[in-house]
Amino acid sequence: MREPDIRELVRSWISGWAVSRGSAEPVDRPWGWTIDVGAPVGEVARHVLPEPTEAAVRTIAEATTAPTTWLKLFAEDATVRPWVGPRWRLDPPGFLMSTPLAPEHPAVPTGHTVTVWERGGVLRVLVRTGAGHFAARGQAGLAGPVAVPDQITTAPEFRRRGLGALVMRTLQSAAYEAGARTGVLVGTREGRALYTALGWTTHAPMASLVLEPAGSEG
Repeated sequence: MREPDIRELVRSWISGWAVSRGSAEPVDRPWGWTIDVGAPVGEVARHVLPEPTEAAVRTIAEATTAPTTWLKLFAEDATVRPWVGPRWRLDPPGFLMSTPLAPEHPAVPTGHTVTVWERGGVLRVLVRTGAGHFAARGQAGLAGPVAVPDQITTAPEFRRRGLGALVMRTLQSAAYEAGARTGVLVGTREGRALYTALGWTTHAPMASLVLEPAGSEG
């Protein structure tokens, strides 16, 4: 079976991610894409490079002046960190993953309820206790045949009970019913363990760097 093209996978990921976060449409660049995010705290924009080169990363980094601009580079942290200056903070790595989607009917644990809805191309899943307390949630941006799970969260007191898997399986099934046939995401190191157990395949690491305000290097 042919290994998926990394550029195609990354393009699928940002397409669904942009829908999930309500950001601007990704803009094509010779080296990848730029996305205006516009979050007042945390992320003004991001530059995404599926196959980063030192020359391209140095050029982008040197031209960037706005704090909370992010670089998403599909390479190892140790490879790309020397390419940028001290104002660029390296965050924990992510992992580009994918899976074929299929209809699923996950069992809901006793004493919990699951609500699923879609609005504006974003699927959402909410898990609550019988008393209505928040237990877990997640969402997925739909981009044609691709669904991008995003912001999968379980309340601390409900972790290690299988609720993260319940959210993911419910999202995957709802995405299939909506016409998506492939799931693509970038997971954290902790999330990767869950997604791997659910059958997702890892394709590449992703380094994340953010430009901090001047004077914060130390």
